[in-house]
Amino acid sequence: MGKKVKWSWTSAFVGAASATAVATLLSARPKDPTFHLVSIKLTAFKLNLPHVDAELILTVHVTNPNIAPIHYGSTAMSIFYEGTLLGAAQVKAGSQRARSCQVLKLPTRLDGVELAHHAGKFFADVAKREMVLDAQVDIGGKAKVLWWGHRFKVHVDSHITVDPVFLDVIDQENRSQLEIFLAS
Repeated sequence: MGKKVKWSWTSAFVGAASATAVATLLSARPKDPTFHLVSIKLTAFKLNLPHVDAELILTVHVTNPNIAPIHYGSTAMSIFYEGTLLGAAQVKAGSQRARSCQVLKLPTRLDGVELAHHAGKFFADVAKREMVLDAQVDIGGKAKVLWWGHRFKVHVDSHITVDPVFLDVIDQENRSQLEIFLAS
């Protein structure tokens, strides 16, 4: 009734090697990095008569889940309040090891004039101790796998709720999208 199958070490080795190759390819597939705002620290008010600008330090935790180390260029993260550009955080050029985490301290300046345009909403947010900010940034760089260097771009959208009195992060939603350019 049944046909007897002959065992072969060669077939077993080829099957194991194929499974290992597939698992390696799947784990090497590029993954989106993660970003998490840890804290906001007010460092100064700059008198820019007749306006006052606020200077802050944003502490951001970044995770590179990929098997390749990255090098990225400097850029600015735009910060919005009620759809209006409120300020920018400076991201300095740097690098990050493969499958690692790091904390970035981003110097930030918020424009007092733009905030004054939304004074009614801002004071209402202060009263309820909840202010919603949005941020966007595109970070470009290069990842090197073995001897091939590939350019990449990461687009990050953040929706952050903060306490405008104590500058505590109440809630956040961060989405990042990685794009790799295979051609040089």
